[in-house]
Amino acid sequence: MQTGAVTRIEVSADPVELGFDPGRLARIDQRLARFVDEGRLPGWQVVVSRHGQVAHASSYGLRDVAANRPIEPDTLYRIYSMTKPVTAVAAMLLLERGELLLTDPIATWLPEFAEPRVYLGGSDLAPVTRPATEPIRVRHLLTHMSGLGYGFLRGHPVSMMYLNAGLDELGPAGTGLARTSLAELTRRWAALPLTFDPGQEWQYSVGIDVLGRLIEVICGQPFDEFVQQHILDPLGMSETFFTVPEQLRDRVAVLYQAGPGGIRPAGSLAEAAFTPGWPSGGAGLTSTPYDYWRFTQMLCGGGQVDGVRLLAPGTVAMMRRNYLPNGQDLSQSGRPLYAESPMYGVGFGLGMSVTLDPAKAGIAASVGDFGWGGLASTVFTVDPALDLTYEFYTQLVPSSTLPIRPLLRQLVHQAIVE
Repeated sequence: MQTGAVTRIEVSADPVELGFDPGRLARIDQRLARFVDEGRLPGWQVVVSRHGQVAHASSYGLRDVAANRPIEPDTLYRIYSMTKPVTAVAAMLLLERGELLLTDPIATWLPEFAEPRVYLGGSDLAPVTRPATEPIRVRHLLTHMSGLGYGFLRGHPVSMMYLNAGLDELGPAGTGLARTSLAELTRRWAALPLTFDPGQEWQYSVGIDVLGRLIEVICGQPFDEFVQQHILDPLGMSETFFTVPEQLRDRVAVLYQAGPGGIRPAGSLAEAAFTPGWPSGGAGLTSTPYDYWRFTQMLCGGGQVDGVRLLAPGTVAMMRRNYLPNGQDLSQSGRPLYAESPMYGVGFGLGMSVTLDPAKAGIAASVGDFGWGGLASTVFTVDPALDLTYEFYTQLVPSSTLPIRPLLRQLVHQAIVE
């Protein structure tokens, strides 16, 4: 894979002209720096933009604590589930071309899902199942309503079946995933029972990875090549990779894990950015703040940035609608096992969460803002009402370790004065 010129995120306009109070913007750095000074976070980068211009870009701390290497403007981060919105955009490209509909059963292209079965009872070793009442549709993959699961959730017998099958993305068994293909993984996921009937509930899952396989079958080309050709290259995201080139690996921030004694390197989990073996549409990308900022600007711009249009404004509007049943939020439709978002007052669109009720969520937000986060505590938000985007980058698992996301929301919103 070719790599482009190094691109660094920089302030591009006077914050005052963008409606920010510079003194209040400084509070972002002051508060987040405490996490580093207290030894709870290795380092971080923050980007705040409005009206397509960068008002604030800052960093603090180290990308490699042991080697005393600082965070740099072009540091690379494993963005994990922030890959999911990229995959969702890939699916929207096919929707705009008439290659698929949200209501299409995925078995049209993936026959292994022709007769899904749902867990009814019994243990993970001797489950009782029944036929699903509804086929898995494209929309179910995009909204985590397919009934598929994740091995690391560990809150249901079906999750244990993922573990038993060696399909734990985060544990020692997950190392075996590097020696397979997306096609083979999809067949293995399809062989397991669903947790619930498609469309009935929300549960975080490998559904977006299955969507990646669906995309490559429809297109007749590997999923990672499609993303490169139709998203990364047009947006100028020249340093976003499913597999980080060897010559750039010293720029990848070390992945840390929280523990009783503080943070420590996360070990084998970190190697996935170097040798993934298969392109994970759910968690596989490594990127820079500049590159992912380009992606957020495209979403905030209604599908285009700097004259490059990927999607129509109406398609982006489709993505940020709430698709949960009866207008419910995640707390009403979801299983409270894991989410990169608050569950109260937050719904789910196509590949991303969407704020329905900021008061119920207890967060600083605009109704209709959308975004998602990653396992290593990264996060992004797009707020069309304020023409605002903000992103946070670090490398600490799990993402629930520190209250970074609600703090960042509050700190960004209090800095907006016009």
